[in-house]
Parts: sequence; C-alpha cells; structure tokens
Amino acid sequence: MMHFHFQSTRVVAAVVLAAALLGQEPPSDAPRGPEPSKGVPPRATPGDYQAHGQAGMVTIAAEFAGHSIPDPQSILSTEDYEVVEVGLYGPPGARLNLSYTEFSLRINGKKALFPAKPYALVFKSLKDPDYEAPEAAAAKEAKKGQTSMTTGGTTSNAPPDSLPPIIHIPIAITRGWEQRVQRSALPEGERPLPQAGFIFFEHRGKTQSTELIYNGAAGKVTIPLQ
Repeated sequence: MMHFHFQSTRVVAAVVLAAALLGQEPPSDAPRGPEPSKGVPPRATPGDYQAHGQAGMVTIAAEFAGHSIPDPQSILSTEDYEVVEVGLYGPPGARLNLSYTEFSLRINGKKALFPAKPYALVFKSLKDPDYEAPEAAAAKEAKKGQTSMTTGGTTSNAPPDSLPPIIHIPIAITRGWEQRVQRSALPEGERPLPQAGFIFFEHRGKTQSTELIYNGAAGKVTIPLQ
C-alpha cells in the first residue's frame, strides 16, 4: 500500500508539471465567483429621474422604486428591501469609481441611516407577482371541478377548512430571478460615465419619506426622493 501511494503521488506530480510546461493551469474544483453587474441603461438625462443632485462634477440622479425591482421581463418584488435606481452622469470622458457602499438612505426623517446592502442579500426574499406555480394552477382547476351547479345556485364540494397547496418554486426559476437582479445592480469599480443600476436598502416598515445620501469619490450630496 505504501508503494502504491508513492507511485500515485509521482503520477499527480507529473500531470501538474506537464500542465505547467504547456502554459496551462491544472484543473481546479474551486467555485467561480459571480459575473460582474452590468447595471441598467442610463436614462437620456438626469432630469428623466425622479430627482437629482450635484456631487462635485458628477450628477447623481435617482428614482425610488419602493419594494419593486423593475425589469423588462416582469417586475420582481422584495418585502425586505427598499429599491432605488441611480444614474451617475459626468462631463465627456469622465470616469468614476462606483460602489453601492457609497450610498445610504434616510427613511421617514430618522437620524439613523440605512446603508446600501449587497444585491445578493435580496435573493432570499425575491418574488414575481405574476408567477403562478403549477401546484397553485392545479389547485384552482381542482376547485373548479369540485363546484357543481344546482337549481338552487352554486354548491362547493370542497371542505371549508382545506389548506392552500404548498408551493415549491423550481430552482431554475429562482435562479433566473437572482440573475436578473445581479445584472441590474449598480456596477462596481472604475467605470466611464454615465452608469446606472439598482441599489438595495434593508427595510420592511412603512415608508413615508426618503432621502438618498451619496458620499463617495465624487463628493457628497443628499437627494430628497419622496
């Protein structure tokens, strides 16, 4: 057994050495990180957003979306996070280092600020209001079949205390939602302007007023949203 282990070690070492000589890296089982966010197309001008303000040479524009995440396919929702679409504009040829960590939200005039959170934290609370699971559709059809017409009116044969079906959303569906959020989140790193994307703030209560605060590479500005 010791001899076999020694021979196996030599074989592995030879494979790694051959890969290095060919200019190739040996295969790795390490998981790859997520693709970088691409954001959303910036609107034509900052004036096309709900509000905007100036931070140095950069104009910060913003639109409060509440608990909704607008998307060309459908509007996703999240009960746990408030969503703001931001657009950053500068003079021709301008570049700026972008990060969601440079944004915070003041909600209902409170002194304490809500810092922006990584988009991945939103995944667990994502929903699509237009999505109907097969179990729910089947339950509706079954309920229709249990309803019979009589001369005295409509009579339902379903038990009054029947529970709604347990919904199991396929992984492929939820992964698609997550990818849509990831793609539309504000891009990170140094980027040419203009750039736009969504940022997320953890908050479940009622929202009566909001102010977006930017404090980053371009300067500092507070933008009332509603």
